[in-house]
Amino acid sequence: MGVFEGSTHINHKMIDLNTIFEFSRTNCVAICAFLVPANLLLTLQTLILTWLRRPKSQVLTAVLVACIPAVLIIFHVFTWLMIGVVMAPTFILLCLGSICLGINFWAIFHVWAIAKQFKIQLRENLT
Repeated sequence: MGVFEGSTHINHKMIDLNTIFEFSRTNCVAICAFLVPANLLLTLQTLILTWLRRPKSQVLTAVLVACIPAVLIIFHVFTWLMIGVVMAPTFILLCLGSICLGINFWAIFHVWAIAKQFKIQLRENLT
């Protein structure tokens, strides 16, 4: 008899994705009521910090925090798409999350470009 044959042991530590997906769909209004403003406000914060040329570490922290609701709203929309709900709100929310992610990734590379440009200008001024 093999190791796994006849075993009635069930691993209770596994995550049941169906339960998570059902929770996401059941509480859609509350989830979206939180995630939509969070996406907009946190991405706006990233843009403002980038525009003000705040330190790189501060912008990167803001980006990390702003990416969390963006990824969550994309996963939330995918739970609807997986069961075949294809409506305007699903695409609008998917675009919102994607645009917020895009802006935050842009801010990362923009901060690095500004830092690189600042180092080049600093070197030129010192010589």
